[in-house]
Amino acid sequence: MLGHIGLNVPDLGAAREYYGALMPLLGFERYLDAEDQFAYRPAGGKPGTYVFFYPASDGRDSGAGGYSRERAGLQHLAFMVRTRTAVRDVHAAARGLGSEVLHGPREFPEYPPPYYATFWLDPFGFMLEAVCHHDRD
Repeated sequence: MLGHIGLNVPDLGAAREYYGALMPLLGFERYLDAEDQFAYRPAGGKPGTYVFFYPASDGRDSGAGGYSRERAGLQHLAFMVRTRTAVRDVHAAARGLGSEVLHGPREFPEYPPPYYATFWLDPFGFMLEAVCHHDRD
């Protein structure tokens, strides 16, 4: 199991606001909130990977020369949720936050079943996924 993952973002304030709205829907709670970083952990003392956010120091955003899931490095982050309803709720929240949705909630038969997920881009171009590996709502 990964202990934590850190993401550099070009605008820590915008990331704090965006992920503050989204992470509770993905089963995470605030762990750390400092001026130069913030982090979430699995809610309710559950085991899992913590997610840290740091300010990018090179001044680049996700545009030309910045982050791209097509280059070597992080391709996307997938968050497992307990129900298909949770996938739909996260999708609605991401849309409400103005995110670009790549795939709306649906089954993905190309992956081992059950696989019900939605994919979207955060404000910095990171591809995110909410996935349920159960046949329950």
